[in-house]
Amino acid sequence: MPQVPLSSSTGQPTSKDYIHTLDGNFVDNHGRTLLLRGVNLSGSSKAPVDQPSHILDGFWETAEAGGKSFIGRPLNLDDGSADEHLCRLRGWGFNVIRYPITWEALEHEGPGRYDYEFMDYTIRVLRKCKEYGFKVYINPHQDVWSRFSGGSGAPYWTLPACGINPQALTATQAAIIHCEFPTPSADTCDPASLPAMIWSTNYGRLASQTLFALFFGGQTFAPKCMIDGVNIQDYLQSHFARAFGVLAEYIRDAGGLLDDVVVGWDSMNEPAEGFIGYEDLNVYPEVQGSTLKKGTVPTPIQSFKLGMGIAQTLDNYTFGSFGPKRNGTVTVDPKGTRIWMDPSAEPEGVHPKWGWKRGGDWTLGTCVWALHSVWDIETGQLLQPQYFRYAPAPSSQSGTTGPPPIRTEVHFLEDLFLPQSTLYFSHIRAAHPDAIAFVQAPVFAVPPQVPESLLRGRACHSTHYYDGLTLVTRHWNWFNADALGLLRGKYSSPIFAVKVGESAIRTSLQSQLGVLKADAVNLGAVQDAGSSDPPINRRRYPTMIGEIGTPFDMDNKKAYDPSNKSYGDYSNQERALDASLNAADGPNGLSYTVWTYCPDSSHMWGDGWNMEDLSLWSEDDVVGVRRSAVGRRLEAAGSISPARASSLTLATLSAPSLPYAPLPWSTTNPQHLHDLLAFLRDGARAVRAFCRPYPVKMVGTPVDIQFDIGKGSLKVTIRVTAADGAQNDDKGELFFSSPIKAQDDEDPLPTEIFLPLVHFASDECVRQSLVNLSEREQQVDPDEESGPSGIATPYPYSASTATLPLTISPESNKSEPMVIRTEAYDFGVKVSEGKVELYECEQTLRWFYDIPSGEEKEKEVSIEITRSGGAIKWVWRWSDALGEVLSRGCGVG
Repeated sequence: MPQVPLSSSTGQPTSKDYIHTLDGNFVDNHGRTLLLRGVNLSGSSKAPVDQPSHILDGFWETAEAGGKSFIGRPLNLDDGSADEHLCRLRGWGFNVIRYPITWEALEHEGPGRYDYEFMDYTIRVLRKCKEYGFKVYINPHQDVWSRFSGGSGAPYWTLPACGINPQALTATQAAIIHCEFPTPSADTCDPASLPAMIWSTNYGRLASQTLFALFFGGQTFAPKCMIDGVNIQDYLQSHFARAFGVLAEYIRDAGGLLDDVVVGWDSMNEPAEGFIGYEDLNVYPEVQGSTLKKGTVPTPIQSFKLGMGIAQTLDNYTFGSFGPKRNGTVTVDPKGTRIWMDPSAEPEGVHPKWGWKRGGDWTLGTCVWALHSVWDIETGQLLQPQYFRYAPAPSSQSGTTGPPPIRTEVHFLEDLFLPQSTLYFSHIRAAHPDAIAFVQAPVFAVPPQVPESLLRGRACHSTHYYDGLTLVTRHWNWFNADALGLLRGKYSSPIFAVKVGESAIRTSLQSQLGVLKADAVNLGAVQDAGSSDPPINRRRYPTMIGEIGTPFDMDNKKAYDPSNKSYGDYSNQERALDASLNAADGPNGLSYTVWTYCPDSSHMWGDGWNMEDLSLWSEDDVVGVRRSAVGRRLEAAGSISPARASSLTLATLSAPSLPYAPLPWSTTNPQHLHDLLAFLRDGARAVRAFCRPYPVKMVGTPVDIQFDIGKGSLKVTIRVTAADGAQNDDKGELFFSSPIKAQDDEDPLPTEIFLPLVHFASDECVRQSLVNLSEREQQVDPDEESGPSGIATPYPYSASTATLPLTISPESNKSEPMVIRTEAYDFGVKVSEGKVELYECEQTLRWFYDIPSGEEKEKEVSIEITRSGGAIKWVWRWSDALGEVLSRGCGVG
């Protein structure tokens, strides 16, 4: 483990809370390897509070007037609920938040007009995240370009800027828009019937394909599209980069947030190529990572014609357990409606609302690709089927003879994506010099060779992974396929990619995430743009799985139906989500942020966007009559002054161990941890799958992480070298001095393991968590604390239980686990060496062991933790659970 006393970007000393990106890992300022695991907060942030995607009323009118504020996304800071949500997320073991913010939220009022009130609100949310010890990375979120092209992201005005009339997209099937599905007519509009994941087919439709082609490749493929004296590519990219640059400046000027809380910034979420790279515009591409075949599937030339109001007969597809299947044809007739904005909308080339002046060569009312001679409107003939594959040939001089000039093939990632990312990160780094650049290429694409001059030692490979078959079919199947391997040409035939049985599926998912992790080698692979020379000091950056998750509305929402015997049963969702998150364990040892947590999730509308339903928690799953004592404490705290409320919901240490700071209940009496357990389960779906034990901070690097959800056991193996100890600089000063001390001041730093009550609670704790609060007749005192404020100490166990720290000496029988039994916990632990301390109010086990010295250069140490009596057999409904516990007397299997 290298010495990390200074910032690798600025060369300046770093704060105690600083996170480094070194040797393929996140590393704290004490030299410990970090796993950052958390959640996207929130999927609801794709739209304003009162405008989820299914609501048509006011959708267009508000957008044309300058849009709505996104204040309230992701959390309501006025009703006290923000504390409860953040408290829940910390209790689940999360220590990082991916924070989606759309370009629309920043610049919806018009070009260059920023919503500073929303930025003020964002500062307040970030400070609240800081109270709860979260690290945050900002995500410029988009899906298929914009809410007004069927997704999320860009402001409304960007579509008219591109010459598009957004209100014509549905009629031409240039986009499927939720609130207008299947048509905007009051007689036929039925947004609740939107098929699962049909929104993603917009990546293969005219609006999204055109908008991304203009954004990334306007200079190359649309030179006539000039606006305010610059190409549309420069116009859009500069506004996008500047909007997030202004936000970065705002966060910097607020103070106390950069690096302490906001550690980095994603590049654009799931960027798409649009038409760029298509080999033949006559046919739909066979290989395209982001596009789903479901419903009508227009070829590019058919999209061009539909956009000009010309009827087309399209192939139609269904998607079943074995993937997409052609199911006849559908004729779509726009009846003359065009998506291209009428020239009358811009008198004398100036837009009356947004103020830009359009170039004289950009003729409104006609397809921009016909304008560039890609096809002929009158004949319908495609003139240049490979137009988007090659850069335009240089103009030949008159009178010259000889062979035509050689055309250069366009490589999207190197030629277009990388320059845009460079522009964006230059704006971010101007305000946040030490920002970690989370570099995100298109879905499943291998990132380009990103020069070290851009990354500057502060970077991360940011990628996404979903089990696509489960996501689209909304069913956990007994078979699956290696989707990543198929896309990257691993198999000679698709049949070889099929995986049968849950064991094979889990192995395949873990293998696929291993491939994505290995893609990080392209970050920093060269010194400078255009150079093939390796960097002087080759770096290896970590990987973050920015999105991973599973749908909860499986099998026609049977878990939501009170009349169904499976009401409240999320066992299939648990199996699917456990398989995905297990893939991040094993030898991969990956950080991730689960998609998603939505404070306003509902059974009817899911996450409030395009019928997606992936939120880990839903208000509709909360049992309202049995509010937990933790929730009641938070409620009481919300009724008094903010300063006092903060002190009641967060235990502030004089020297907190960030980024995994003490939990808000870390001074709670251990006797009340059954209340915490109840609180963490209430409203959660498949909580056992995502509230997982894992090593948060490691002295050394992870070799293997194995969590068996069916046995309630965790085994962690860590490789430790002599370099993993605290190291001295030339002046003899300690680089990695830690505020955490064991009982012996000479003890080394510990490895810290999150040990969730959800998996390791004692029988009695489980039983008490299922008893209605009113039956306990328990008094809740908001001022109740145990131990000195600001000091985390091990629980003082009685003589009948194992006392901690528990030391296992070389003479100990290492084949037998040592049992740790308290009122809240009951588990056995085996370690290859060292001793452990349980901080049960923090749900944390600290493990101390020696660093190799002398002739011993490195070694592997291991720990195995198993719940006594096996895994907790939670049943799915509170009433059933309580009855089972009372009848069996324990509630565990």
